[in-house]
Amino acid sequence: MRLRPFFTVICTIAATQLLMSQVVFGMGGSSDSTEVTVTEPAEYALGKKQIESQDWTGAIQSFSMVVKKNPKNADAFNYMGYASRKMGAFDKAFGYYEQALSINPNHRGANEYIGEAYLMTGNLKKAEEHLSRLDEICTFGCPEYTMLKRAVSDYKEKNS
Repeated sequence: MRLRPFFTVICTIAATQLLMSQVVFGMGGSSDSTEVTVTEPAEYALGKKQIESQDWTGAIQSFSMVVKKNPKNADAFNYMGYASRKMGAFDKAFGYYEQALSINPNHRGANEYIGEAYLMTGNLKKAEEHLSRLDEICTFGCPEYTMLKRAVSDYKEKNS
């Protein structure tokens, strides 16, 4: 009779271990240090450097090569929108941001940047729509939400 509680404890521990291994596996966790990582293409890395150095034309060229190879790269479209916006080419910027958002509607960067572009072109309503979208996406807040919220607040203060 004393074996029954011992057996129950052992089964509980085994079930817990099995469950935990499934959770770790489902999250993509691994203790294997030889995991293969995907590297970004050379054009993508170059484009990021060009963004940092404010070489907007070069960045657009680099990220154009990225999307030519991978037309579903929302990040590259977002960077192209950012560079276009910085150059004052708002029509192109909106097109790139919309492309990024059609690939990934929850893309935080694209939602922030398109909101900022709308403010720069005087469209507060559209900027607030993207701020609302970021509020939904960022359950516990995120830098993109904070930045766009600040930009909307500044815009309202300057234009009231």
